[in-house]
Amino acid sequence: MPKRSEEMLADLWTSLLLMWITCALHVSMAPFNNQSKSLQTGSGGSREPSEGQRILSRAKRGWVWNQMFVLEEFSGPDPILVGRLHTDLDVGGKNIKYVLAGEGAGTIFAINEKTGDIHAMKRLDREEKAEYTLTAQVINRDTNEPLEPPSEFTIKVQDINDNAPEFSNGPYHATVPEMSAVGTSVTKVTATDADDPVYGNSARLVYSILEGQPYFSIDPNSADIKVALQAMDREMREEYLVVIQAKDMGGHMGGLSGTTTVTITLTDINDNPPKFSKNLYEFTIPEDLGVGKPGGKVKANDRDVGENGRSTYSIIEGNERDFFEITTDPQTQEGILRLKKRLDFETQKFYALKVEATNIRPNAQLDSVGQFKDTATVKVTVEDCDEPPVFSRSTYTLDVHENATVNTVIGQVDARDPDITGSQVRYFIDRHTDLERQFNINVEDGKITLAKPLDRETEMWHNITVTATEVKNHSQISRAIIAIRVLDINDNAPEFATEFEAFLCENGKPGQVIQTVSAVDRDDPQNGHSFLYSLVPEMLNNPNFTIKNNGDNSISILAKHDTFRRQKQEMYYLPIIVTDNGNPPMSSTNTLTIRVCGCSREGIVQSCNVEAYVLPIGLSMGALIAILACIILLLVIVVLFVTLRRHKNEPLIIKDDEDVRENIIRYDDEGGGEEDTEAFDIATLQNPDGINGYLPRKDIKPDLQFMPRQGQNSGPNGVDVDEFINVRLHEADNDPTAPPYDSIQIYGYEGRGSIAGSLSSLETASSESDQNFDYLREWGPRFRRLGELYSVGESDKET
Repeated sequence: MPKRSEEMLADLWTSLLLMWITCALHVSMAPFNNQSKSLQTGSGGSREPSEGQRILSRAKRGWVWNQMFVLEEFSGPDPILVGRLHTDLDVGGKNIKYVLAGEGAGTIFAINEKTGDIHAMKRLDREEKAEYTLTAQVINRDTNEPLEPPSEFTIKVQDINDNAPEFSNGPYHATVPEMSAVGTSVTKVTATDADDPVYGNSARLVYSILEGQPYFSIDPNSADIKVALQAMDREMREEYLVVIQAKDMGGHMGGLSGTTTVTITLTDINDNPPKFSKNLYEFTIPEDLGVGKPGGKVKANDRDVGENGRSTYSIIEGNERDFFEITTDPQTQEGILRLKKRLDFETQKFYALKVEATNIRPNAQLDSVGQFKDTATVKVTVEDCDEPPVFSRSTYTLDVHENATVNTVIGQVDARDPDITGSQVRYFIDRHTDLERQFNINVEDGKITLAKPLDRETEMWHNITVTATEVKNHSQISRAIIAIRVLDINDNAPEFATEFEAFLCENGKPGQVIQTVSAVDRDDPQNGHSFLYSLVPEMLNNPNFTIKNNGDNSISILAKHDTFRRQKQEMYYLPIIVTDNGNPPMSSTNTLTIRVCGCSREGIVQSCNVEAYVLPIGLSMGALIAILACIILLLVIVVLFVTLRRHKNEPLIIKDDEDVRENIIRYDDEGGGEEDTEAFDIATLQNPDGINGYLPRKDIKPDLQFMPRQGQNSGPNGVDVDEFINVRLHEADNDPTAPPYDSIQIYGYEGRGSIAGSLSSLETASSESDQNFDYLREWGPRFRRLGELYSVGESDKET
């Protein structure tokens, strides 16, 4: 028999035994109930009970149970008996009826109306509903009148172990550090059982490990998973799959069980030191490798991960001259050997370095013996290369006086080939830095000479670049910067700082300062400028002005008297000699212009012009301006008068502002025809034989309709140009719609019958062609005349 069937049968027998004990107790207590009732109904002797006492005695009843039990999941061929209802009124011969109402009445539970037996009609599930509340009542079968009030009771569904434990949150994931001690808690899992936790052991769970031993253990009651094995190493195994079982019935035989999985991952700790893949590394580095460039790589492997696996590298031996450094690549965790200085094969050909790798985050508990580091030896061999020449200095500073002569040697540069071969060196000036070709250099010894004269005041510094090239290998070039400073000599005379112009008041006082004069010098002496001012020798006894030294390289010009007048002399010129303190000293003569002006009493200049004293006496500037204004007004009046007179003489017949008073049109065009102009129909003059009628004027729009005379028809050979022009002139003179002015038109018409004849072969009399030119008449008016000409030619030929 299956295990689940055995468990259900055992539970059924247990329920039946409980029901039998309950029924036995009820039978044994029945006499006491009847005695109690008889006592209640029969109390008070022979006295008749009152109406209230009848009601109370009628309401008194004696149900057998007020709580019943039914076993869940019971399924049999017949409905299962839940229990029996019985009242004291149910005695022999009574016609009573039991009625059931409430939860599940008539559907889940049914009652026998006569006996009061209650049967379960369906299979019940305690996990779906554990308790039902119903109401029982006894009524008269004939009248359906209640014999007593309804009474409420419950039917409880008795649990059986029909639900297995479940892990609702599984599967689980947990982590624990590697090398954790035995008993270290990892995680806790929880299972649930839908059976009744109060009744029996159906919901009492016990946990155990089906898979995952001997690495982990679990507490059978709390389901706490713990480490069970010492020194579990992540580098050996990182992940474990643990199967947990939960079993009900306290773990006894016959209980139901459920399982789940827990994936436990060991997290890393720094328990492994870095380790070089080999003890000796050998690199060959060319001597021309640039500073900061990598020369080789080393690698120390660490079995740890993340920050625990990161290492830092250092050179602990062999780098006394500080040629090398080693850095850590953050991506590959490699140690990169770089140059801090340029190597020189000729100086040192071999280096032996000792490199150490150390964990960034060592384990304090395990590093007491210094095991979280490792060392390796790095041998560096310097490879010889063809190096460019090396200057003795990268920058040279040379001094030269600005008066140095051409071809003067101003300095020398020196470069050598650092290689063992020792190739000769040639020197050149980079002309991009000496566009003026101010300097030259000796290609063999590097002496720099002056090619052109210098001027410090034009350019004080010259920066040129000199290149040194090996004779054997022209591609090996090095450069040096030459800064040439031009030293000053006293080659510039001092001069006035600006173009000074002084103003002298007529009413000035003797000794008055007219102007303060200063000088500048383009030279730059070491001790600063010191200027000496003096008047030219021929003006040492100048009666009008004198000079005064101010002590700050400037002078003041003073007036000697107060009798200056513009009427006598408007301007004075005072030449002054300025001399510097150079060796030898330089001097120049500068002229100061002094203008005599009229000033106010306060000494403010008002006028310095000549016209101030050439005007008549008593005529002020305001009067002069008034006279000029009157003259301008008279000129304006005259111009307006002349303009009005001219407008008055013009004809008043013109109504349109756009009309032209004289219209001279000349046509001398050899273009395409009559479409070339619009002033007149040129076809009339080109072919006057076919014109008959009146051509309207196009230069005006007539107000009256003028009927021209009827023209006479002229034959093809009867054209008279003079008569034609006269007729047109007569019509224009007698046209009332024409304006009163002449319109001259020139017609370039040569007429007919030229004595030169035609140059065309079409009219040649000697032609023997028999062509018929009548088709030209069908081509339209443009070719009609041409057809007539050829037709005439044919008729003349026949004649």
